[in-house]
Amino acid sequence: MYATYRVGLHGRWRPDEISGLMMRLAALLRLALLLLAATGVRAAEPSPHALELPGVFKETFLDIRADARDAARAGKRLMLYFGQDGCPYCKRLLHDNLRQKDIAERVEKHLYPVALNIWGDREVTWLDGTVASEKALAARLKVQFTPTLLFFDESARVIARINGYYPPHRFRAAIDYVAGRMESRSSFADYMRSAVKEPASGKLNDQPFFLRPPLQLARAGNARPLALFVEQVACQACDEMHAGALQTAETRRLLTRVDAARIDLFGSAAVVGPDGKRSTEGELAQALQIAYTPSLLLFDGERREVLRIEGYVRALHLQSALDYVASGAYRTQPSFQRFLQQRAERLRKQGAEVRLW
Repeated sequence: MYATYRVGLHGRWRPDEISGLMMRLAALLRLALLLLAATGVRAAEPSPHALELPGVFKETFLDIRADARDAARAGKRLMLYFGQDGCPYCKRLLHDNLRQKDIAERVEKHLYPVALNIWGDREVTWLDGTVASEKALAARLKVQFTPTLLFFDESARVIARINGYYPPHRFRAAIDYVAGRMESRSSFADYMRSAVKEPASGKLNDQPFFLRPPLQLARAGNARPLALFVEQVACQACDEMHAGALQTAETRRLLTRVDAARIDLFGSAAVVGPDGKRSTEGELAQALQIAYTPSLLLFDGERREVLRIEGYVRALHLQSALDYVASGAYRTQPSFQRFLQQRAERLRKQGAEVRLW
């Protein structure tokens, strides 16, 4: 069906006709987008490593304020997902976590998921009304790991953020925090510190490269970078990291280039933090808003935080994070993901095996 429009007097459009035409064009554009969403048609061909989004994700106009309002009207809360093609941790979240029946039901009932690509060019309207591409917004929000998840309340305020992959049992706890509207009672980090119990060795794993207590983490002048591991005794992923990634020759080599220290998430031992303040290990972990163990926080020689890993991570990504800070690459390359890709490609050219997972 076609619409015809007449030209105004003397072949010119009248203001009211221009306004009406623009409204009709906008309506046609919205209809086209809805038809594309309904038929699953994408604007571009996916890459060879594209990840299929589960059906719970919403197709929207990417106005985050409007998406938060739409979620609230549905009795749900907005979840903004930042991912990328070829990301093994994204695949675990999308294809493993979200395909477990109880997790899928939790998400369907309580959340309103919207997906963004950290290298994408679609325009997104942020909370302050500014418009930016997906990749520009990801850079502005300092998205250094994928997946990164932001959860919003009904007034479009960010109430929780997950930087990296959470295994299913931890992801369930995160959903429960957001769905239960617990932000008025506890911070996300405080809740997650005690919400998850898992089988573990029941002890802190020691390493010869850890600084010995009492820990003095503040440094003056041109000190070496600091790699601060935050762990706890009931931590299966901590045990796995010590038995795996921390045993490799490459990890050990990179750790010789930094000061490495470990604190207990709930520890009572005295410590001087990177900022020079005296506290206990547990108080320092709380001040740093640690929500996941093991977390690795990387500081430069002036003890300014450069990067943190606070999700499940395998050897390649842990080594790349250490290399990113120890080599000083962060000074010229603000994107850790770009550095990671370039490093992986360099290793491949050298004949090394690159295992993303």
